[in-house]
Amino acid sequence: MTKPDNMVEFPTAKESHFKMIDVGRKRPTRRRAVAVGKISMGAEAFERIKNGTLPKGDVLALAEAAGIMGAKKTPDMIPMCHTLPLDQVTIHCALDDQNNSISVYCQAAAFAKTGVEMEALAGVNNALLTIWDLTKGVDPNLTIGDVELLVKTGGKSGIWTNPKGIPSWLETQLPDTQSLKGKQVAFLVMSDRAAKGEYKDESGPILKKFLEGVGAEIVDHNVIPDDAKAIEQSIHSVCKTYSPDLLIASGGTGPGPRDVTPDVLESISDRMLDGLGDVLRTESLHFTDTAWLSRMTAGMVGSTLVITFPGSPKAVKECWDILEPFLGDALDKIAKQGFGT
Repeated sequence: MTKPDNMVEFPTAKESHFKMIDVGRKRPTRRRAVAVGKISMGAEAFERIKNGTLPKGDVLALAEAAGIMGAKKTPDMIPMCHTLPLDQVTIHCALDDQNNSISVYCQAAAFAKTGVEMEALAGVNNALLTIWDLTKGVDPNLTIGDVELLVKTGGKSGIWTNPKGIPSWLETQLPDTQSLKGKQVAFLVMSDRAAKGEYKDESGPILKKFLEGVGAEIVDHNVIPDDAKAIEQSIHSVCKTYSPDLLIASGGTGPGPRDVTPDVLESISDRMLDGLGDVLRTESLHFTDTAWLSRMTAGMVGSTLVITFPGSPKAVKECWDILEPFLGDALDKIAKQGFGT
């Protein structure tokens, strides 16, 4: 595990059995989790919950409030959970008349460095226990079970769904995993060594995997030297031949004398979109303190959005993780501006 910056080194002692994971170098992303659990009871207690006639009052309303409170108190109850800035917690209680049971769903959301599944599970359990507490005077024969995580999104794992399946209403609300479906994409890798065959290109296969994974149609890909003329000719050739929606140019974005990709793009672009480079640099600071040395940028060449990435496989993955959540929407908005019409 990487040590936090400026971590104090204590004298040698017996190692602790527990460690809170250091998330200092993780990048905050939009995270969401949905969990569910069920409580079962007798017919009389179930009807009184439905009718709101239990002695302690409106069971479901208080269960909703308790579930929200439980999610917010998660790090106080579970020692290794980080304190998260929750953006939203919602509780929904679904009554099953045939089985005299109530399913409690909890959704937790945050813009954070770690997931919110424990908050969703804590919310479910607190709501279920509250229903138990308000019902036990009428029916002590209660059963809580089937507590499980249904969905979590955000972070490195992207979208995870319970392998046993999830409700259809929840499935329709998940982010689109095929965000570039129907989009034509090309990519170029700039590397003197790889172009000469002295080095096996690793960035290209990574880009290919990511692009195909989100449904993109790859129309062209090539490895070329870090040469301004070769880069200019290649970008023009790809854009003229295929008019792809997106062209990713990986490599040559550093401060070195052979790093000329951004300069070439600026010289041939119809208009620059420097904001994409700013986003990439700002978000990349979560991974490396020298992110500001990178000259990543973007621009329009005809109807094609050209984005320059660094050349290392690690940086390619990091940049892809930053852009992928909104790249499809960005391409749609560009198309609506009238490019290529």
